[in-house]
This record gives sequence, C-alpha cells and structure tokens, in this order.
Amino acid sequence: MKPLFLIPVALAAAMGVGAYVAMQNKDDALPSTREGGPVPALTVADFQGEPAFTEADLADGDVVLVNFWASWCAPCRAEHPQLVAMAEEGIDIFGINYKDEPAKAAAMIAELGNPFARVAADPTGRTGLDWGLYGVPETFIIAGDGTVVKRFAGPITVAIMDSVIKPAIAEARAATE
Repeated sequence: MKPLFLIPVALAAAMGVGAYVAMQNKDDALPSTREGGPVPALTVADFQGEPAFTEADLADGDVVLVNFWASWCAPCRAEHPQLVAMAEEGIDIFGINYKDEPAKAAAMIAELGNPFARVAADPTGRTGLDWGLYGVPETFIIAGDGTVVKRFAGPITVAIMDSVIKPAIAEARAATE
C-alpha cells in the first residue's frame, strides 16, 4: 500500500473544508473603495433640459443620496416607490440616469413620479465607472462635506431603507453637524 493514494483524498478534504468556511461568510455586501472618501468626478450631461449637478453641489452642506437608475432596469422600477417616499420625507435625492434613452427615462419619471431634487444623465457610463458602479440601481449617501458615507448596490426595499439607508443618512447628518 503506497501513501500516494492519500494525496487526492487530502486535497479533496482540504477543498471541502475551504468551501464550507467560504459559505459561512454571511456578508454578501459588495465592497466599496469610495466609502470614507470624497465624491468621485462627475462627467454627466443635462437631463431633459435641466442643468446637471456638480461635485460642488454634493458638498454644499446638505446630506444627499445619489441614485444611479435606468428605465430599462426592472429593479430600479421596484425601488422607485421607496425613493418617492424618502423624497416626500424631505430627503434630497440626486438621480443619475445611466446609459438610457432620454425619452424612455423621462417617460418612467412621468409614470412613476419624480423623487429627484436634481437629475443628470450619464449616457456613456463614464461617471458610473468613476464611482465604481457594479450596475443599477446603486445608491450613495453623501455627507454635507462631500464625503461618501455609504454605498448600497441593488434595489432599496422597505426593509433596506429602514435598516441600511436611513441609518446611513443619520450617520451622514451627524458627520455634517
């Protein structure tokens, strides 16, 4: 009996243990290198005749949510009622329409309501790249000094709004004061 047959068994056991340990990690959040740093560059265009906002607008002393969205994005439509609810509560949301057809984007806002205090377009996706976007929707909470406090990838549900977004807004407001 040669000990060489134990090598494949040992490798399989090690891979099994590694897979088990990896599955125990419950943190499924996508990491962001932007949190804690200044807002990245904005290379945005006007949206439906409204002037685009700038980095300076994101550092004017008020807490702002920056939400990347598109009319072709089903999760964006699903989160839209939560954005409208937050806007009705007085939370400023700046929207960035990502790689979308302007007419379709305008039709979506007309249909579902406009939660955005300001809105701009990112037709080429350059701003999305600069901000480290994984896809849409994504939301960034910006403190009044222009610091990114939180990045949330995915649609905002009522539970996410209460457990992630609103606490991050409170943190941003505390950092702004």
